[in-house]
Amino acid sequence: MRELVGKVAVVTGAASGIGRALALRLAAEGMTLMLADVDHGGLAETAALAGDGKVLTQITDVSDAAAVAHLANRCFGELGAVHVLCNNAGVYQGGHMWTRGEEDFAWLLGVNLWGVLHAVHAFVPRMIEQDAEGHIVNTVSVAGLFAVSGSGGYALSKHAALAASQALAQDLAAVGAKLRVTALCPGAVRTRIAESERVRPAILAGSPTQDEVEALDQVGRAAAGGIEPSEVADLAVQAIREERFLVLSDPKYAARLRLQTETLLTGNLPSYQ
Repeated sequence: MRELVGKVAVVTGAASGIGRALALRLAAEGMTLMLADVDHGGLAETAALAGDGKVLTQITDVSDAAAVAHLANRCFGELGAVHVLCNNAGVYQGGHMWTRGEEDFAWLLGVNLWGVLHAVHAFVPRMIEQDAEGHIVNTVSVAGLFAVSGSGGYALSKHAALAASQALAQDLAAVGAKLRVTALCPGAVRTRIAESERVRPAILAGSPTQDEVEALDQVGRAAAGGIEPSEVADLAVQAIREERFLVLSDPKYAARLRLQTETLLTGNLPSYQ
């Protein structure tokens, strides 16, 4: 999909970080935007930064199927079409697997996996019916490739999101759809990912543990030294134009993925030290 000007893009998790960067980058390409997030203030800021093009916003909890369906209905009803769908909303929580409770996994899977699945159900059938070129970008993270100690349910949710992206791409190819899929797998990025608790629903609140605090501190330090969100947005737009499925933010991840595969094939556990 090379021509973006005049087309319609949807971005979830658009209030900050990679979502905001995607919105601004797509706006610069001349696209009409529908931006979604649970952060009303951040969403308004992104819309203001997006410039003079047409920008709509919708408060949306992507873990809620009805909310995502409402978002899709509004997009197709008011904008007439959707050409680029960026399933970017995501939250983080670290800690050892045995210290995470049901509410922790429900929160992580609700946003990071079900957010993608709800969007697939709400948007993709109508995008296929458009019979036009289109693209779905799922922000997965390198955590979807490498399950490291302390990543807890986050890695689980992102591995599942990667599998969902690959299965979706295969299904679309099988039916001859004109839609393509990208699994965007950035590493450390200067975002507020370590502050995800700020948007956690009270009903799914958990009790902080020492291992979680340590994991959050580590992720926060990594994010502070990471690349700019705008660099990730540039990679995403390039992937849309080149119809690339897997996008890594750093060449070192390709080498790590190759080593991981070789290690797994020996029956051993990969090390990421």
